[in-house]
Amino acid sequence: MAKIPHRLNLTEEQMPKQWYNLRADMKEQPEPMLNPGTMKPIQKEELYPIFCEDLAAQEMDAKTRYFDIPEPILDVYKAYRPSPLCRAYNLEKYLDTPAKIYFKFEGNNTSGSHKLNSAVAQAYYAKKQGLSSVTTETGAGQWGTALSEACSYFGLDLTVFMVKASFNQKPYRKAIMQTFGANVISSPSDTTQVGRAILAMDPDTTGSLGCAISEAIEKSTTTPNCRYVLGSVLNQVLLHQSIIGLETKKGMEILDEYPDIVIGCAGGGSNLGGLMAPFMQDKLLGKANPHFIAVEPASCPSMTRGRYAYDFCDTGKVTPLAKMYTLGSGFIPSPNHAGGLRYHGMSPIVSKLYHDGYLDEARAVEQSKVFDAATLFARLETILPAPESSHAIRVAIDEALRCKETGETKTILFGLTGTGYFDMAAYSSYLEKTMTDYIPTDEDLEPGFDSLPKIPGTQD
Repeated sequence: MAKIPHRLNLTEEQMPKQWYNLRADMKEQPEPMLNPGTMKPIQKEELYPIFCEDLAAQEMDAKTRYFDIPEPILDVYKAYRPSPLCRAYNLEKYLDTPAKIYFKFEGNNTSGSHKLNSAVAQAYYAKKQGLSSVTTETGAGQWGTALSEACSYFGLDLTVFMVKASFNQKPYRKAIMQTFGANVISSPSDTTQVGRAILAMDPDTTGSLGCAISEAIEKSTTTPNCRYVLGSVLNQVLLHQSIIGLETKKGMEILDEYPDIVIGCAGGGSNLGGLMAPFMQDKLLGKANPHFIAVEPASCPSMTRGRYAYDFCDTGKVTPLAKMYTLGSGFIPSPNHAGGLRYHGMSPIVSKLYHDGYLDEARAVEQSKVFDAATLFARLETILPAPESSHAIRVAIDEALRCKETGETKTILFGLTGTGYFDMAAYSSYLEKTMTDYIPTDEDLEPGFDSLPKIPGTQD
């Protein structure tokens, strides 16, 4: 049998022409979002002041299994997709494992990550609706970078509220967003009412994605012909990211392979949800039984230590409420947290699948162990991985070593969500041995849980 190539690249003709909506095959649907004013299930039309109408329709659709990808989006995708499916032969050899390790590499585009898959879609729908501008938030900067690129392509103005800790740690992320024409503001800021209120309570706050979301939504709702877009968590985003898993599955079919274990880093759930979607479909329909593992940072452990409850998606408490695994909308990761994945909650789809046992495991990993894996992977596989992606690498290595102990020949698949070239301050901290780990205590987490909305009959 011929050796499987290090990289499999599908042809342009083999690229999926539809997104897959995982909710269409879920046995039970995620609980509905709630209107923050009435605490009643929100209707599609109530989302129109915040989201583009087509995106609001995608957000609420639980029945349409496949959505055609519009040609203008496919035209942009073709600049960097299909993305390669890779075999980590050098890592396998180094670990001396019988396991086969595959990864889907999403870093071959200017933004450097999978985020462009949804950024292009959201910018397209905004332009289609005739909008002139959009707003968003960004944490580590990958989403802001991707959206600035997409908005530049479609001719939209963009304002990005960037979490203050990342704004200060990652000046080159800010610079590339500005290169594509985005206005980048450190969050919380004095440019919005909610930002000023947060600063009044804590002038020295390092910010959070929840803070930045609140500011971005306020900016969008007070700016004519403008809407808000989000890079993770939402159903619509997981829909767009399903192209990752669809390409991966097609590639593995060509190689006559199928994963025993599927691993994804988990912050808000976009990459994990996209990678696992078609394999989760197999599980839901009884066709196969892959083992799914979500990997999150120990300093922001929404799945492993959070509560499955209704919560606001933002710190200012202006968004619809979603039932998800959450640490509380006011949770702010420790300032030493450099590995990304800093959102307080998890996608309602991912949360529901985890709660119902279809997503098998969630693991939390300290950032020093994440960067151990990142540097080893870089030296062996010649790709500098993003810190976020390296959470998945860490657990892929752990699983491969477990196969070495047991002698099992398992096929491991993980998502390499992007590159780490704008994260060198974090790498320098690791290499200079100034990086420290922080794991919040139960006492640290309790205020967030105490602040969860009290909605009778909705909390588990």
